[in-house]
Amino acid sequence: MWFFWILLAIVLWLVFTYNRLVTLRLRAKEALSDIDVQSKRRYDLIPNVVETVKGYAKHEKGVLENVTKARTQAMGAAGNALEKQRAEDMLSNTLKTLLAVSENYPDLKANANFLDLQRELADTENKMQAARRFYNETVRDLNTKIQIFPTNLIADTFGFREEKFFEAASGAEREVVKVQF
Repeated sequence: MWFFWILLAIVLWLVFTYNRLVTLRLRAKEALSDIDVQSKRRYDLIPNVVETVKGYAKHEKGVLENVTKARTQAMGAAGNALEKQRAEDMLSNTLKTLLAVSENYPDLKANANFLDLQRELADTENKMQAARRFYNETVRDLNTKIQIFPTNLIADTFGFREEKFFEAASGAEREVVKVQF
């Protein structure tokens, strides 16, 4: 009778160990998929946010450039009063445009958009790092189980192989992402 209990304990241990290895392998695949999801998020997010911010910055930059240009022309206007008046009128019109922009965008929105871009980029990078850490933790757990005796006997028997850790493959991947406008 005791032989039956020993055999049952061994079979239960084999089933439990096999199931644990399968679970860890699936978690590693899921974690790798999470990295892909975050990569796609980054690929989709960054160009869209950058273009949005560029749109705001371009609009506001144009207004500010026009004001600066009109101011320079008004300050440098020489000659008759009519030329000077035209330069001052141009400055007045560009200032009205600037005031309209500031009314529609009290904080000129560019600051908020640049801050949003920074937040989104930081959030994306944090999610990428978290996904990579989770993957590496899962791979560590799987690889540990595969190497530890007696689990390694079951892993070898059923063809479980060690997974590779996520590492930045090149120097470029190790560098901080730079966004330029």
